[in-house]
Amino acid sequence: MANVTFQHKPVTLLGTEVQVGDQAPNFRVLTTDLQDATLDDYKGKIKLISVVPSIDTGVCADQTKRFNEEASAIGNVQVLTVSMDLPFAQKRWVTEHNIDKLEMLSDHRNANFGHQYGVLIKELRLLTRAIFIIDRNDKVQYVEYVSEVSNHPDYEAALEAAKKAI
Repeated sequence: MANVTFQHKPVTLLGTEVQVGDQAPNFRVLTTDLQDATLDDYKGKIKLISVVPSIDTGVCADQTKRFNEEASAIGNVQVLTVSMDLPFAQKRWVTEHNIDKLEMLSDHRNANFGHQYGVLIKELRLLTRAIFIIDRNDKVQYVEYVSEVSNHPDYEAALEAAKKAI
């Protein structure tokens, strides 16, 4: 498993670590309108999945805003942000910040995404910060498990990987 810290203390990630070349695991999460969403709903699209612990924190908000801004520049890529936040909080946040080029998805119900992608922090029941790029055939092209939860991901590497997947 990836070595991750939260406030510089090691945490335990539950689930299966995803690696480049893997077939992307399916998942079941909720949209901001309380509808089920799965990987199959994005079949045939390139997916940039941005995973954040909570949208109401600074780095998570910055990360989501950054990928929303970049979504137009990377073209045919479906940008998804996944967190454990309630769909109501996600919807409020998206509206307040004029987020219109990505979808927010909630894993709060049963942490299915967290387990499937190895990003569920056992000690906090939050998702660790991570990025996944998945191609049209649902093959994983890029993975970053950010080593310290409070740090930003490597935006440039993720965006470059998304562009290469097109």
